[in-house]
Amino acid sequence: MTISTSTNTRSRVTISATGFKLFRDFLENACGILLGDNKEYLVSSRLSGIMHEHRCETLDELVQRMGRPGGNRLSETVVDAMTTNETLWFRDIHPYNILQNKLLPEVAEKLGSQQLRIWSAACSSGQEPYSISMIIDEFKRSKPGQLRGGERIIATDISSSVLNQARKGEYDTLALGRGLSKDRLERHFLKQKDSGWKVKPDIQSRVEFRPLNLLGSFTMLGKFDVVFCRNVLIYFSSDLKQEILRKIHSSLKPGGYLLLGASESLGHLTDLYEMVHCSPGIIYRAK
Repeated sequence: MTISTSTNTRSRVTISATGFKLFRDFLENACGILLGDNKEYLVSSRLSGIMHEHRCETLDELVQRMGRPGGNRLSETVVDAMTTNETLWFRDIHPYNILQNKLLPEVAEKLGSQQLRIWSAACSSGQEPYSISMIIDEFKRSKPGQLRGGERIIATDISSSVLNQARKGEYDTLALGRGLSKDRLERHFLKQKDSGWKVKPDIQSRVEFRPLNLLGSFTMLGKFDVVFCRNVLIYFSSDLKQEILRKIHSSLKPGGYLLLGASESLGHLTDLYEMVHCSPGIIYRAK
């Protein structure tokens, strides 16, 4: 999940300093996202259609509407509009190489006949969990008999619209051109009549998509061997980052692994995680 930079075609709305502050506070309380200074243009471009539909002339009025009884649906729509589905296949590649060459061999030996469980947090429109599933498929083909207990990838996001898109597993050629090799496209996707592509059933069946706000509880997800929480913590305050990382630690099995984005770090939680250098790349093992 990241802040959207796309715009819509409706005329933008004027935003007062008071309205912008009210909306920043709402967004942080609703989903933890810290909206930067001078982002009025972004808020205007993303919310003008919603404001027009609900006949809100100012951002102040929109925030007030969301706070009234029955405003939950409108709040969900607004949060959905402020998050984006822009992502890549095999983003930054190193985490996927680490998964294939280090983590899967190690975890498979440890698990025996138990199921492998991986969590893709803030999965957006599905590129990350499906990329993980492709890596698992390639690992199993290269090492027959491994992961005897099967695999489950739980993919979560706060946005209902991107989750619905991800569940379909259907992508156009432009979306597939962002990080996906021709070899993997032909091996793991089926060509559709409308010139799009659909993830093959064996790749798709490993992934279960669920709605989740990272500010909420993770306990219903169960325990994981590996957690991907990449390129999302940069949008939270320092305190919320630490809280989320502590909750992720509680969701990891002893010795389980956490993979963060290239620009993200643990902060001061060295009592919970051990840094593992993979050359290239750094991952974190739960103590």
